[in-house]
Amino acid sequence: MKMKHVLFILAALFLLLAGCAAEEDAETPADDAADETVGEPVEEEAAAEGEIYEFSLAHFFPATHPAETELVQGWADALYEESGGRIVITSYYGGNLLKGNEIYEGVVSGIADIGLSAFFYTRGRFPVMEVFELPGIIYEDSYAASKVAWEGIKELQPAEVQDTELMFVLATGPGDLFTREPVRSLEDLQGMKIRVAGINVETLALLGADPLAMDQSEAYEALMRGMVEGNLAPVEVLQGWSQAEVTDYVTMTPFLYNAVFFVTMNQQKWDALPADLQDIFLAVNERFLTEVAAGLWDMQNERALAWAVEETGQEVITLSPEEQARWIEIIEPLQQDFVDRMNELGLPGQEILDTVKRLSEEYKLPGCEDGCGDTCS
Repeated sequence: MKMKHVLFILAALFLLLAGCAAEEDAETPADDAADETVGEPVEEEAAAEGEIYEFSLAHFFPATHPAETELVQGWADALYEESGGRIVITSYYGGNLLKGNEIYEGVVSGIADIGLSAFFYTRGRFPVMEVFELPGIIYEDSYAASKVAWEGIKELQPAEVQDTELMFVLATGPGDLFTREPVRSLEDLQGMKIRVAGINVETLALLGADPLAMDQSEAYEALMRGMVEGNLAPVEVLQGWSQAEVTDYVTMTPFLYNAVFFVTMNQQKWDALPADLQDIFLAVNERFLTEVAAGLWDMQNERALAWAVEETGQEVITLSPEEQARWIEIIEPLQQDFVDRMNELGLPGQEILDTVKRLSEEYKLPGCEDGCGDTCS
């Protein structure tokens, strides 16, 4: 009886100890999980690291174009560094997410968080912005044209761009005619099929050409297939879009063309950003516009024209002053047409036009002390 009693006591002790160990093991994971999600140390760590904000950016330029390699990637890198890695931008180039004429509305609707495209790809959507692309207003270069557009937007505050948050704008500056046959006079242009965009449809029609509106991404194939006989664009497309392969002549027409591009963000995405990150965007935007974006096309134009002449034998044609005057006299009425259209919309058309003319004079040679890129003397 004594031995049985001892054995009973030992068994009871064993069961008691085993139960306590199991209970301790069961409680440990729950305690650890609570430590990961609740408590002051976790909140302090999250605040120190900061929330990461990721953005998609849509544009139509090829992957190798400076608009992607220098503009988009350069801007994204600057924002990433200034924010300590809290701003992350992923580029969807080549129209993979949205085509050129879809990008602004795609940003408004949230298909893309940020978009880069040209205002003139959606003609009629940006009536006031057309003032920066009117023929007869001569810009010295892309730097001057970009500064005029950005300063003009700040002054005019067009309602048509208030449904997104504009980061900055940039312009190509003067554009020229690239053709399969030489254009040395107005007579040579008559009936010639020319790829254009935006208000340039009216400009080329007045001059007697046969304009066809299409995206720049379609121009190479259209030239190759003979659908068009020329293109009106900045000379960078000769190299950047390989159009020197399908054209032979460059007629310099600085009074015909200027295209303005936007980089803009979905308004809800912008409003959701904390104030410190908004400040970083604003500071980087202004610096990047001046240091990189405004003169981006100047660098490309100079390099592309030299390449096209040396490598593909393009012939450059410069119109005489008398010939230029003939062209300008024909297209100048488009400025008054713009004023009339603005007045019909209840907007101060003449004031808008005068603002841009004044700004273009401020950035015109000689005496452009604060602008005009490398062309200042």
